[in-house]
Amino acid sequence: MILSRHPFRTLLIAAAAISTLAAVGARADDHKKQNHEAARQALLRKEVLPLTRILAIAAQRAPGEVIEVELEQGDHGRLKYDLKILAKNGRVRELELDAKTGATLKLEDD
Repeated sequence: MILSRHPFRTLLIAAAAISTLAAVGARADDHKKQNHEAARQALLRKEVLPLTRILAIAAQRAPGEVIEVELEQGDHGRLKYDLKILAKNGRVRELELDAKTGATLKLEDD
């Protein structure tokens, strides 16, 4: 442990760092809530397929265990699902599907 000759200064720096991290964490939580709400609204407007349908399409096109799914803004403002799939051979595959139609945009090994 490093002892400072200015313990009060060290305490102030630590307190500032903690409050900054807390503020960043709060903003990240707000951003996640906004993203979840935007995804829910897109689903209600039928701009995206439900996740259950996307998972069924993924199982047909790239069999394996889905280990990650993200709904993202794609080219030209269209939404897309990015999936990472652990194939039976142990390789991770990346599958991108058009969020509205389920069409395959990309399928490749990572």
